[in-house]
Amino acid sequence: MHDPASPLPGKRGAALSEKKKSQPPSLRVRAMRYLARREHSRAELRAKLAPHVQEGEDVDAVLDELEKRNWLSDARAAEQMVNIKRARFGAQRIAHELRQKGIAENLIGTTLPRLKETELEAARNVWQKKFGTAPKDQKEKAKQVRFLQSRGFALDVIFNVLRVEN
Repeated sequence: MHDPASPLPGKRGAALSEKKKSQPPSLRVRAMRYLARREHSRAELRAKLAPHVQEGEDVDAVLDELEKRNWLSDARAAEQMVNIKRARFGAQRIAHELRQKGIAENLIGTTLPRLKETELEAARNVWQKKFGTAPKDQKEKAKQVRFLQSRGFALDVIFNVLRVEN
């Protein structure tokens, strides 16, 4: 009969649960858990795993294995981030965040032209959601410009949005 205090039936189940409690997950298991939630860049995953490295473990070897199996990809991480951020942020802000995540400049360079193509539309949507009406005076115009700049939109795009709405 199953002991209610034991998480798994039988002696073997109790031994497995004790082993899980005493031994922290390996770097590979941690990495796979992070990747199961969302894509990560190599640099980002290295930073998350670094505090958990124990003697005899090699973070770079784990990351190399994950890349070899195509489970870790900076290109996919960049693509996912662009898709998530595109509706709310401009190309400058997204590029900055990609750099912070450790994405290589060549990947950012291939992403930027696509972002710039849709930047005017994204800026217009962000502006419409936040303000919806043309600025009444210079003070309000400055406020709207600052808001869109903080979202990473280029000044020429911002002035295009405000000019069209006037």
